[in-house]
Amino acid sequence: MTGRMRWLGTGMAAAVMMAAAFLPASPAAAQDQGKTGGSHALALHGKPKYGPDFQHLDYVNPDAPKGGEVKMMAFGSFDNLNPFILRGQAAAGSGLVFQTLTTGNGDETGTEYGLIAESIEVAPDRSWVAFTLRQEARFHDGQPITADDVIWSFDTLKEKGHPIYRTYYADVTKAEKTGERMVKFSFRNSNNPELPVIMGQLPVLPKHAFANRDFATTTLEPLIGSGPYKVADMQPGRAITYERVKDWWAKDLPINRGRYNFDRIRYDYYRDLDVAFEAFKAGAYDFRQENISKNWTTGYNVPAVQNGQIMKEELKNEDPQGMQAFVFNIRRPIFQDRRVREALNYLFDYEWTQTNLFYGLYQRTKSYFANTELASSGLPSPEELKLLEPLRGQIPDEVFTKPFEPPKTDGSGNIRNNLRTALGLLKEAGWELKNGKLVNAQGQPFRFEILLVQADLERVVQPFLRNLERAGIEAQIRVVDSAQYQNRSDNFDYDMITERFLQSLSPGNEQRDYWESSRADLPGSQNAIGIKNPAIDKLVETLIAAPDREALITATRALDRVLLWNWYVIPHWYDNVYRVAYWNRFSHPAVAQKYGLGFLDNWWVDADKNAKLANSPRRTGP
Repeated sequence: MTGRMRWLGTGMAAAVMMAAAFLPASPAAAQDQGKTGGSHALALHGKPKYGPDFQHLDYVNPDAPKGGEVKMMAFGSFDNLNPFILRGQAAAGSGLVFQTLTTGNGDETGTEYGLIAESIEVAPDRSWVAFTLRQEARFHDGQPITADDVIWSFDTLKEKGHPIYRTYYADVTKAEKTGERMVKFSFRNSNNPELPVIMGQLPVLPKHAFANRDFATTTLEPLIGSGPYKVADMQPGRAITYERVKDWWAKDLPINRGRYNFDRIRYDYYRDLDVAFEAFKAGAYDFRQENISKNWTTGYNVPAVQNGQIMKEELKNEDPQGMQAFVFNIRRPIFQDRRVREALNYLFDYEWTQTNLFYGLYQRTKSYFANTELASSGLPSPEELKLLEPLRGQIPDEVFTKPFEPPKTDGSGNIRNNLRTALGLLKEAGWELKNGKLVNAQGQPFRFEILLVQADLERVVQPFLRNLERAGIEAQIRVVDSAQYQNRSDNFDYDMITERFLQSLSPGNEQRDYWESSRADLPGSQNAIGIKNPAIDKLVETLIAAPDREALITATRALDRVLLWNWYVIPHWYDNVYRVAYWNRFSHPAVAQKYGLGFLDNWWVDADKNAKLANSPRRTGP
C-alpha cells in the first residue's frame, strides 16, 4: 500500500507514506505459516530476515540513549489530530500516537513483524488471516487493547475513515473474534495475496474513547493511541509537540529496541519555505531534509556549516521513487485527447531545467515505478505480451512498437523542433495556431491553470509557461494555501497539479485507488488523473492477483507501459539520495537502513555533541 504525495519542494517530494506495500505470498509460504498455528512474522516472499528470537534490528543502536528534544519544520497549517479521515489537515507527526497490528522495518520489503499482534496465522489457501493480540498491549489511558477494539477499528475506518480504507479493505468480507485475544479476517477469495499484510497494517483505535464522539469529525482534542508518543502541547495551526511515553508497553519488544529515542518532538509550522530555510540556518529547528537543489548547492555557504555546527550528509537509499510529474486532470475536456497531452510533454524542457535550475542533481523519471526492477524498459517481454496482446486496440499502438522515452531537447532553451512536433499533434487534435493563439474549431482558446501549494515551484513552472505561450497556449499559475490545495485536490478541482505517485517494491491493492475507473469520481481518491480505462482496470486486477514475484513484475511492467504511452502526466525527476542538514547534536547508527531515512525512528541526541554545540556561539551569517 502506498499513498499519493503532495508536492513539498522543487526536488524530490517530502511527505510521509500512508503505508508500506509488501510482496505477494507464495502458496508454500502461506501453508507453512498456517501449519504452525501462528508466527512472529509474515514473510510473503521467502523467509523473514529476523527469527523469533531476534533481539533488535540490525540498523539500530540497541543502547541508544533516550532523551532530548528535537525541533522539526512543517509546512502550511493543521486543524485536525485524527489522521484517519478525509476532512481537515492532520497535524505533522500525528501517526506517532498510534500503532498497528504488525509493522515492517527499513531493512526488508516483504516482511511484517508482530506489534500489537504477538502472532499471525494465514490460511493455507490465503482465504483468511488471524492475529493473536499481545496480552500486555495497552492504550495510553491504561485500557487493554482487545479484539473488540480491532474489529471496531476495521468497521469504523471502512465506514467513516478516509476513502482509501474502503479501497484497501474492499475484499475483506468479515472480521470476527475467534478467541479471547484473536481476530480473524476472511477474504472474498484467495486471489488477493497482499490482503494478510494489509490487515496487519490496520491501525487499532480505542473503541471506548469514541463512545460519545463522531469519528468522522475533525478534532483538536488529542486522541488516545497506543504508540510511542502522545500529544503534549499544541498551538492550533502553528506548532505541536509530542512527548515519549515513558512506560510505553511496547518499548522492550525486539522490533522497537533502539528506536524512538527523543523525549520530545516539536513541529513548528511555516507558510513560506524561504523563511523556513533561513530559520533553520538560524537554529530555529534541528533537522532538514533538503529537497531544493538550489539550496543544497548554494544555500549552505554559511559559517555554521564551515565550522561544523551544521552537518550536511548525502545518504544513499534504495527507495522506490514512483512518478513525480505535472498531472493532467483528464476530467477537463481540453486534456481528454491523448495527442494534446503528448504535445504538452514536448513543451516541457527538462534538459534546460536540469542544467539551469537543478545543478545536475537529478535523473529524469521514465516510469511510474522508477528506481526499481518493476520499471518497464525496452520493448515488452514475451510474458508481458501475453497480458498486452488481448488489449490490442484498447491501448496505444506504441506500447508494442517503441520503448518509452520522454521528449528531449539539447538543453539550450531552443525548442524549435519540439514546438513544431507539438503544434502538429495539436492540429491533429483539432487545435490550430491563429494570430498567435491556439484555438479550436469554435474559436475557443486553449487555456488552463496550474495549481500549486508552494510558491518555490514557480521557478520550474515559469519556463514551462513561456514554452506553452510560444505554442499559443494561455496557462497561468495559481498558488493557494495548504488547506485550500488539499480541499481542491481532494475534489479534483484543478486543471493541472504537481503530484508524486509514490510506489513500493510490491505494488498491490493501492493501484486500484490510483488508476481504476471506479475511483475516478470518488472524492479523496488517489486517481488524480481521472482515468476511466477498462484496459487499465484489467491490468490492475491482474497485478493484484499475481501469484508470485515473477508474475507481479510482469504485470507491473505491462501496466507501466500503458500508463506511460497514454501521456497522462509530464514526468519530472527523481533521486536515490537523501540530502540532509542538521545541527550537530545527533548521532545515528553506523549501519544505514535500506529503505527510508529513519531520523525520528533511530537517531538520538548525542550528549557530548549537544554540550559542545550548546557552549559554542551560533554564527549563521557572514
